[in-house]
Amino acid sequence: MFGKIVNWAPQEEVLAHPSTGCFVSHCGWNSVMEGISVGVPFLCWPCFADQLYAQTCICDAWKIGLKFEKDKDGLIVRQEIKTKITELFSSDSIKENALKLRDKARESVSEGGTSSRLIKSFIEQIKS
Repeated sequence: MFGKIVNWAPQEEVLAHPSTGCFVSHCGWNSVMEGISVGVPFLCWPCFADQLYAQTCICDAWKIGLKFEKDKDGLIVRQEIKTKITELFSSDSIKENALKLRDKARESVSEGGTSSRLIKSFIEQIKS
């Protein structure tokens, strides 16, 4: 396995790259949407507020990721990270769920999809 930490990167391009195996995310909603749109599984590391709810959606409802567990001192230690990476990469169901959710999201925003129809309806209501 290989990883690299950088100050800034074009997140959408990185997530869409075929060699990207998972997304270690703070679970901000924009990041969640970007990860879902390309079908990448998540390793969740939220900080506060709605990020905690997004983690619940990702891990418990949609089953497209795993959450880190803090130790007795409130830290996420290297063994926990290693364990979750191993678990994530050995789980076919998490990757399958991520790809299914990606397909649903793409269908929703495509012409005739629910999101597409709703935004058009909203625009028409504003025009009236």
